Amino acid sequence: MSGILSRSSPLLVHPRSTRAAPLRIALFSGNYDCVRDGANRALNRLVDHLLRQAGAQVRIYSPTAPQKAFASVGDVVSVRSACIPGRPEYRLALGFTRAARADMEAFAPDIVHLSAPDILGRQAQKYARAAGIPVVASLHTRFETYLDYYRLGFLRRPVVDYLARFYGDSDHILAPTPPIRDEMASRFGDRKVSIWSRGVDRAMFHPALRSEALRARLGYKPDEIVPLFFGRLVLEKGLGLFAETIARLRSQGLAVRPMIVGDGPARDWIARRLPNATFMGLLEGSELGQAVASADLLINPSVTEAFGNVNLEAMASGLGVVSADVASASALIDHERTGLLVPARDAGAYAAAAARLIGEPARLRLLGRAASDAADRFRWDEILAEVARVYERVARRESVPTLAKVA
Repeated sequence: MSGILSRSSPLLVHPRSTRAAPLRIALFSGNYDCVRDGANRALNRLVDHLLRQAGAQVRIYSPTAPQKAFASVGDVVSVRSACIPGRPEYRLALGFTRAARADMEAFAPDIVHLSAPDILGRQAQKYARAAGIPVVASLHTRFETYLDYYRLGFLRRPVVDYLARFYGDSDHILAPTPPIRDEMASRFGDRKVSIWSRGVDRAMFHPALRSEALRARLGYKPDEIVPLFFGRLVLEKGLGLFAETIARLRSQGLAVRPMIVGDGPARDWIARRLPNATFMGLLEGSELGQAVASADLLINPSVTEAFGNVNLEAMASGLGVVSADVASASALIDHERTGLLVPARDAGAYAAAAARLIGEPARLRLLGRAASDAADRFRWDEILAEVARVYERVARRESVPTLAKVA
């Protein structure tokens, strides 16, 4: 990607005008600031970079909640939405309404960026293509994997077919990892897909933030190995497998007491299965970084992430990571060097890997140091600058070079 534009080049293209002007981006999101998750945090970082560093203008179209889940960045236009039954923290857009369409027409974007394949994104996509506006779609979640957790596996084929149409009808696709990029490129063409990786805030996630005082307050001994679950407490994050892994470790005589960082609708469900776990709740800022660094071993059985921010943040914090062997994890973890990858749905494999590291604390520390070093290459500024370059090429209707890398 280095040959596209210099790193200092501002976004000064506007294909509908003969004069130079800042690039105008209409971003469509499923829940831009309703839920604090990895996808929304990445989108907010992107918008902040585009506004502050790239000189662009951005307009965000998204459902909104009565109260934001976190302080969001940018100008958000609220679209009509409804709460998802059983998951009130998520809102479902009811489509690209006339009011939202009129607002976007007045904004006159050069690029439409779709971050969710929902009805809002699909209708905005059809409108943009009819209007001749280039469409970029980014992949943040493997939605097809959710179905198994809610006994809806019979819908997998139609969902996969719908997602193929959605991404296929976009002008360019931003995939989060090389394996997913290759998967998408094999279906849609090499020049249609680039990698938009993710970064990690090293001031927030670092081994130096480990706190023996915090561990002592929580009742952990200095030499005790503390397994961590880190993320939203929802079934699709693999909570059942995590609970079973802990049960198997205990059956082997390992008196582990996990730390759980995060919150969500399945908190009571997991608390009933792990009554003596330490529930830290939803943390932010330095408290979050300190809690993660004060654990020792992340067990991450989730298969739904497209990138895996949790793995990267735990690696940056110096933890040993035992993760499901899926595309998002294998793109981050060098098996046996910076973490351990195990069969995604095999609780016995998670337990065996965790028991091995608990029994070999020196090996665990070595793995954590190598993981933290590996996390250094995931730098937000460089990653987001490359996303802006992809925008520039797509807005100019220029081909993005084969194997374009945004990482």
